[in-house]
Amino acid sequence: MAKVADAKCRLCRREGVLLYLKGARCFTEKCAARRRETPPGLAGRKGRGRMSEYGTRLREKQKLKRIYGLHERGFRRVFEEAGRLKGNTGENLLMLLERRLDNVLYAMGFAASRAAARQSVVHGHVNVNGRRVTAPGYVVRAGDVVAAAGVERSRNLLKGGLDAAKALRQPPSWVQVDEAQLSGNVITLPKRQDVPFDINELFVVEVCSR
Repeated sequence: MAKVADAKCRLCRREGVLLYLKGARCFTEKCAARRRETPPGLAGRKGRGRMSEYGTRLREKQKLKRIYGLHERGFRRVFEEAGRLKGNTGENLLMLLERRLDNVLYAMGFAASRAAARQSVVHGHVNVNGRRVTAPGYVVRAGDVVAAAGVERSRNLLKGGLDAAKALRQPPSWVQVDEAQLSGNVITLPKRQDVPFDINELFVVEVCSR
């Protein structure tokens, strides 16, 4: 599991956009990225200077990595897999990232953040089609059922995440959530328009192909 060692609010400030890495706090005025829009560090006080073409593309890649909580090696592995699939590599990359189990758990509302969703998966609190899965990078398929493991601790954990997320965001159209059963069904695979943030995947492909 990727562990983000940097302060999460600094990552948002560095990218200049909200990455929603700290769950409910990102929706409040306590969010550091809302209060301080300049990049972190002494140089950031001067504002954002003009960026080179490579720098612009690199920032898109870094933003995408940080949103999904991946380090370089894991991100490269997903990118190579996207390149082997038919169709547009950039869109394939986004779809593979969206279909990661930790992201699906977050999208369904069972975790406050993708980091919390990753932790729930790694600690064995999540089942897919009735079987425990502890790999956050597991890629779900259409028809898969994601649910809390049978123990009470797992159910309480996912219910707490669901209660916290309910007032902040709604599940995307490609999943269906059963709050009573603490489970969700992947109705269909996500499409490009289902990606919930602004990203230029062409820039990501260009910098990864160097």
